[in-house]
Amino acid sequence: MALLELSGVDAAYGPIAALHGVSISVESGSVVALLGSNGAGKTTTLRAISGTVQKTGKVVFDGHDISKGSPESIARLGIAHVPEGRGTLSQLSVWENLKMGAYTRRDSAGIKKDYERISQYFPWIPSRRNQVAATLSGGEQQMLAIGRALMMRPRLLLLDEPSLGLAPIVVREIFRIVRAINELDKVTVLVVEQNASIALQTAAQAYVLEAGKVAVAGTSAELQQNEAVRRSYLGY
Repeated sequence: MALLELSGVDAAYGPIAALHGVSISVESGSVVALLGSNGAGKTTTLRAISGTVQKTGKVVFDGHDISKGSPESIARLGIAHVPEGRGTLSQLSVWENLKMGAYTRRDSAGIKKDYERISQYFPWIPSRRNQVAATLSGGEQQMLAIGRALMMRPRLLLLDEPSLGLAPIVVREIFRIVRAINELDKVTVLVVEQNASIALQTAAQAYVLEAGKVAVAGTSAELQQNEAVRRSYLGY
């Protein structure tokens, strides 16, 4: 069953069109990857879902038409967006960043429980709870951004370039955690990723965007065997 469906979505930044009739489907409980070169429309697709770009077409989440929804109303339905560049609040502490992820919640006991759960994914957090986010490494800031999104208790996690600027060993750890979040917490994940190899290892389905359109779609196994995808994104 599809948790998220985009149908014929167009989006633009002023006079510059970014998406042209994009249609994708994300099954509940799955990990889906969006691949493509810079400027292909991947980030804009996530923004169209989270309500942060002007668009036309239809976006349906769990049976609700959210095409005209505000970013806050969409977030309240259970969609958490971790933007490119991590988006941590750099002058706040680790704990203050996590609390910001729970700003819509009033259940203090539940927030405490979720903090403990997130600390299992990121064991360094308790000892660095009072550290200013700006002083964390790039990988730690990315993990904190994911942790903050999880404090919303999302049903759908939108990840934009989680590997950007990080060392390969850190990237592997982040994607290991993403898989665990998907499997253990049953959070559906839609991930935009330049590193096509690790994205296809993690996701069950994938879409390749080119010039704002879906160029290729299929299972990860199918895309790994697609000659054009191999040459353009996998390097073999």
